[in-house]
Amino acid sequence: MGNINTVDVEAVVKQVLASMMDGGAAKESSVASGQGRIPETARVAMLTALEKYEVKEFPIPEVGDGDILVKVEGCGICGTDAHEFKKDPFGLIPVALGHEGTGEIVKMGKKVKKDSAGKPLNIGDKVVTCMIFKDNPDITMFDLNKQNVGGADVYGLLPDDDIHLNGWFSDYILIREGSTVFNVSDLDLKSRILIEPCAVLIHAVERAKSTGILRFNSRVAVQGCGPIGLICIAVLRTMGIENIVAVDGEQQRLDFAKEMGAGKSVNFKEHKGIEALAKAVEDAFGGYPADFAFQCTGAPAGHSNIYKFIRNGGGLCELGFFINNGDATINPHLDICSKELTIVGSWVYTLRDYATTFDFLKRAKGIGLPMDKLITHEFPLEQINEAHRTNLKMEGLKIAIVNR
Repeated sequence: MGNINTVDVEAVVKQVLASMMDGGAAKESSVASGQGRIPETARVAMLTALEKYEVKEFPIPEVGDGDILVKVEGCGICGTDAHEFKKDPFGLIPVALGHEGTGEIVKMGKKVKKDSAGKPLNIGDKVVTCMIFKDNPDITMFDLNKQNVGGADVYGLLPDDDIHLNGWFSDYILIREGSTVFNVSDLDLKSRILIEPCAVLIHAVERAKSTGILRFNSRVAVQGCGPIGLICIAVLRTMGIENIVAVDGEQQRLDFAKEMGAGKSVNFKEHKGIEALAKAVEDAFGGYPADFAFQCTGAPAGHSNIYKFIRNGGGLCELGFFINNGDATINPHLDICSKELTIVGSWVYTLRDYATTFDFLKRAKGIGLPMDKLITHEFPLEQINEAHRTNLKMEGLKIAIVNR
């Protein structure tokens, strides 16, 4: 050791110190921007024609004092996205879709300190958005029982503008001042992707509870076991309701409904006619009709049938029709009046429902419900057309775009 040249040692020490300083600078840059340096452009999946997305590249805009730039980690494909993909019912094309998204804050304006629930916000936090109250700035967390999302704008369903980073089917999204945003860093990625659809069911069950009919010992029928119906079953189960019968025409979904908390299931394809189907539902309840029913299909025939499952004095929550899918045929005397049914409609959610949803997801996981299994397919952004086609073919449950 005595023959090591002193000059060489000094050179080595200087090199190590320089390397450490470079590493520290790199780390500081990473923290400051969330996941490394922010690029100059972002990829955005734009729906440019019916059944046609194009992945375009746009400049990342300046972040205003009240804005937040989020690096997108994932976004689920909703039934609304499917309708827009096939028919453009809202007349938005060209549009950046995706409203079930989540990601990490990489840059934010100096005015941004807290989320919509008063929780601190910092670079690196994981967030979701709910709605944009541009025309109603006085709305807060504590008076939102009066208004659901129908009175507001939503990222992923905004007309295109010169910013373009308006939907979660992208690399980055710019959350503008006046938007609602929640810090959900304590939830894993799959849970965060499921927040938006779960909020729909939190809202629906709260609407159902307002009838005074839905109780711990209620017999509850859930018709339609796509993602919405399956989450409905999970919400009911976390509330302690155990006597749940799932109704659907796909046996694989009915099997999963039992994993989510349904006690029994009825496959409508095995029963000819509504009378036989209603009898099968009664048999599943031990010879009794349902006290309460949730109609989750979005099919007019499903709405017409659901009344036959419910007892006199029972309740119904209709939540399947997020868009106009046509008229349903019922007999008001037999289906409503003579039964004295109490009926509530449910459409999307309120801001308060979002906050409740975070606790629901933790509770569902705590009692062992396999919520993460709802996400059956993950696609990268460049395969978004294939992802939507997979969704339309009903080859899975929840299809998600995930950025790796």
